[in-house]
Amino acid sequence: MANGNITSEEQSVLQRIEEENVKFLRLQFTDITGTVKNVAIPASQAEKAFDEGIWFDGSSIEGFVRIQESDMRLEPDPSTFEILPWRSNGDDDHASARLICDVVNTDGTRFDGGPRQVLKSVLEKADEMGYSVSIGPEPEFFLFKTDEEGNATTIPHDTGGYFDLAPKDLASDVRRDIIFALEDMGFEIEASHHEVAEGQHEINFKYENALEAADNIATFRSVVRAVAAQNDLHATFMPKPIAEINGSGMHTHISLFDEDGNAFANDSDEFNLSEVAYQFMGGILNHAEAFAAVTNPTVNSYKRLVPGYEAPVYIAWSDVNRSALIRVPDAAGASSRFEVRNPDPSCNPYLALAAIIGAGLHGIETDADPGSPVREDIYEFDDAKREEYGITTLPPNLERAVDALESDEVITDALGEHVTEKFIQAKRSDYADYRTHVSSWETEKYLEKF
Repeated sequence: MANGNITSEEQSVLQRIEEENVKFLRLQFTDITGTVKNVAIPASQAEKAFDEGIWFDGSSIEGFVRIQESDMRLEPDPSTFEILPWRSNGDDDHASARLICDVVNTDGTRFDGGPRQVLKSVLEKADEMGYSVSIGPEPEFFLFKTDEEGNATTIPHDTGGYFDLAPKDLASDVRRDIIFALEDMGFEIEASHHEVAEGQHEINFKYENALEAADNIATFRSVVRAVAAQNDLHATFMPKPIAEINGSGMHTHISLFDEDGNAFANDSDEFNLSEVAYQFMGGILNHAEAFAAVTNPTVNSYKRLVPGYEAPVYIAWSDVNRSALIRVPDAAGASSRFEVRNPDPSCNPYLALAAIIGAGLHGIETDADPGSPVREDIYEFDDAKREEYGITTLPPNLERAVDALESDEVITDALGEHVTEKFIQAKRSDYADYRTHVSSWETEKYLEKF
């Protein structure tokens, strides 16, 4: 029997747990790198989890707290309750479920270093400005074969290309299984297809409010990996797992809504965009170099962001070409939006969306000007022409991106002091490790030559 501290939404979850014979709950959250962590509890502890939270050691989680202040608490969000379709504990009559959690300090206050809380704080600012934020992500991924011991290889599962069908697209059945699992977890799938590279795929799901979108991205990655493993495959969201072919991005469609509807919509504009949309776009372009460290957070991310592989490199916007950072699709009214093309699926979705939205909101506050659209192929521009158009580029590597982040108060304010410090520390450590690593490319090129 629930006590007075249990809300009606939490009570509804408790009822579903009983009706669907759920035996285990996975309480999920992410560290600052975006890695999903979980604490498994018996379903019999669900009411306690809602009423008191579940304690855990925060010093064991990257980017959280020091050992002397390690006690933290997970507070489950009842709106995120879903049955895990691939987990039955060996018995079809017994189910497992997940709840996404917020992280709380010992004194009951929200933990500023929790990525979900970082995004919530930015969305609270948007709400104070009169806006809600809608996000439509398009995460891409590769399916690779595994070896005899079950370890991942970089051998693509198929030889298909963009929008190919079977038999070249051997993974169509795997995508189908992924879609069924996602739909079981409440996703509304809009489309799926084979991407450009061999073994590369994309599944698009319906736009949601920004917090739910971030939750969905984290869930999506878990589902894809789990279903791939059931098919003896390895799914990876690594941005550039194979040289000289297209990498995986996570194009992110964004729009703001106010009390009158889509605040980005203006039917009398050539691109169906409002002044607010242009200001928001201007803010994103102004701070793209800094938030790249968050939206493209690995050393490998910058192997994708090079000319020639359909990845955006240039800080500009366009309605027709995909070499620009922002693309405006042919959409109007309630569908008016633009697409930020540089994020990749290795990012922490909460921090990435917080950084993008924070940049855009600052653009509204400062009446930022995105300039004119570039309708020519920027890949074909020489340095002089790019300078003439005022087009700059994203950072060439993680080190430069972190430098830009560290000096950008708008993005560091969006992330908060705790996350900024821990994130920069982690990324500088990654880059230092990378700089001292000797790759097979180097030994193949130089070992016998010198």
